This record gives sequence, structure tokens and C-alpha cells, in this order.
Amino acid sequence: MRVGIDMRLNSYRVGGIPAYTAQLLMALGRVAAPNELFVAIRHRKPLLDAVVDPPGITTQRVVTPPHHRWEQTLLPLELASLRADVLHFPDFIPLFRRRTPAVITVHDLAFLHYPKILDSAAARFYGQIRRAVEHAAAIIAVSHSTRHDLIRLLDVNPAKIEVIYEAAAPHFQPLELPAQAERIINGHSLHADTFALFVGTIEPRKNLTTLLQALRLVKDQAAGKHPRLVVAGARGWLDDDVVATVADLRLDDAVTFVGPTAPSDLVWLYNACRVYLHPELYSGFGLPVLEAMQCGAPAIVADTSSLPEVAGNAAVLLPPRDAESWAAAWARLWTDAGHRKQLRQQGLQRAAQFSWTTTARATLELYRRLAHTTS
Repeated sequence: MRVGIDMRLNSYRVGGIPAYTAQLLMALGRVAAPNELFVAIRHRKPLLDAVVDPPGITTQRVVTPPHHRWEQTLLPLELASLRADVLHFPDFIPLFRRRTPAVITVHDLAFLHYPKILDSAAARFYGQIRRAVEHAAAIIAVSHSTRHDLIRLLDVNPAKIEVIYEAAAPHFQPLELPAQAERIINGHSLHADTFALFVGTIEPRKNLTTLLQALRLVKDQAAGKHPRLVVAGARGWLDDDVVATVADLRLDDAVTFVGPTAPSDLVWLYNACRVYLHPELYSGFGLPVLEAMQCGAPAIVADTSSLPEVAGNAAVLLPPRDAESWAAAWARLWTDAGHRKQLRQQGLQRAAQFSWTTTARATLELYRRLAHTTS
């Protein structure tokens, strides 16, 4: 069996989809049979590609960039010699002109829930999603929540959807931090066990305004010392409300925006935070929650979309817009070392249930079924 996997996006971006594709490809190389070959379809002029060459994986370089206006015309010509039994497109949209069965991965349908998050080029590309789900031979949904969205919003036949969870990268692990551990991240000096943490792009669906309102309540109720909030993530669309809320609530001295972080810094933040907070309104999988738990961070998480699937009973689950409940839970967990220890242990156990080996095996079985039906 020969499977082509589209990795062109990895040449241009870092983030969730490139990370998913790279981790999946590496894991497939570990679990495949000797007669199963995977071809990484990469751009000819990589800007960000990491070397991924486990056993059973080769590379085919192409000229057509990802999301190109003419990729549906040009890429089929470039892949004519690939002779794949299955093609996998992890970035939602497959080739429509092809003779080979295609798998697509749908990570979430945020762009249908929040259409303003897309610029014109992205709207053109992801606007093909209805045609994509019709043309795909199979669809991988990364959560049951995303599966539900596919059925409800796009009327996809449930039999066409496979729920295959993703996982956190293996480097997210507990660290033995010394007492009073300190780290400078993007110019900000941070001390372990003195801050709560949120990780994610600063945009409306991340719901940071509710978290800031909760912080204001916690600060008002605490005498003297109070929790600090560290936000790790890039600025996104419509982030002015967050900036304005910080000013309106007089929280400039209590919130630190460290921006995008290097992988090693992010692992340190998850390990060093006293509490991890994730009030996101909508998520296709909630990878930061899993990363935090895999590092041993006690977590408070919104009880919406896919987040309860990921957290299970290993986090405090709350309605995302209830600032008073978030403030109360935050204050309790901040001062209750026993509860933090319990959540840490539960989180590590929960995170251990997700692995890229499990993801790769389930994905490989899907490839085999599709290849068998066309052989």
C-alpha cells in the first residue's frame, strides 16, 4: 500500500495542522508494515520544514503552494506519477480531480461558527468545505464534537466519519523545577508557582474577557497577594476587546502577555504555572488542555464543544461565560494544594490515554480499508 500525505502547509506555517501532520507521519513510520509506504508531499522550496525521515517514508517535492488559487488544476498534474492507493489531506480540502480515494481531516468548523476569523484568501480556500466533505472517501474528525458539527452543519453521512483523536507531542512532559525557578520569556521575567496560565491565540472565541472578569473578582476578594495571569499566544482578529478589558478592569499589573513562545518555553510555562485556565467557547479538540495535563498542570476548563472529551474528569469543568464561577474555582484551587495535587495526578493519567501511536494505528487502519475497497 502506498499513501500520499499532503505536508505542503508545513513549509509555510507553524501551528495545529502542521504539528498534527508531522506527528502523524512520524508515528505512521513506526507502526506501518514493511510493505506500506508513505510519501510526504512537500513544497519544493521549504521555509519551515523539519526533517522527518522515519522508516517507510519518502518525499515528493511539488511546486504548487498550499492554498494556491490554481492548486486544483496544477497539483493533480504534479501528483500524476505518485501512484498512491490513498491520498490524505490533513488541511480539510482534498484534490477534487483524482482517481485515488482521499481522506481529509477536519479539525474543527470554527470558520462556520465564526466566519469573520478568515481573511479573503482563507475564506476562498475553506469555503470549499461543503464540496470537500462530499468528495472525500472518508473524513477524520478529531473529536466527537467535530463529528457532531459535520453532521449538523454540513449534513455529512455519519458512516463517512471516523473519530480519531490527536495527541500532545511527546516533549510535553513534567519537569523537575527547582524552588523559585525563574525564566525570561520574550523579555518577561516569570517565577514558577506564582501565576495562572492561558495558552492560545487572542481572539473572541478564546473568551479571554470572561477570564479577565474572573481575575478582577479574585483580585477584589483577595487581601494582599493575588494570582497573576500569563497569556501565551499570538494576537488574533478582534483582539482589541481584550486589550480594552485589561484597561477597563485596571488589570495592567496582573496580566502578562508573553506572545508566541518557543516549544521549550511553552513546556516550562505548563510546568511552572500554579493553575491552567482554558475558558474557550469553541474548540475542535482542545490541544492546549491536553498539553497542560500531560505536563502535570491542574486545570480549569470550559464545559463546551470538545473540551470535556479531552479533559474527562481530570479537570474542573465550568460554563465558559460564568465569570463568578471561574473566579470562585480559581480562588479555591489557587489555595488548595491538595486539590491541585489530585488534579495533577488525574491529568497525567488522562493524558496518558492519548498517544500518537494510537492515532497512527487508527489512521493506518482507515487507509487499509480504503485501499482494499479500490484494489
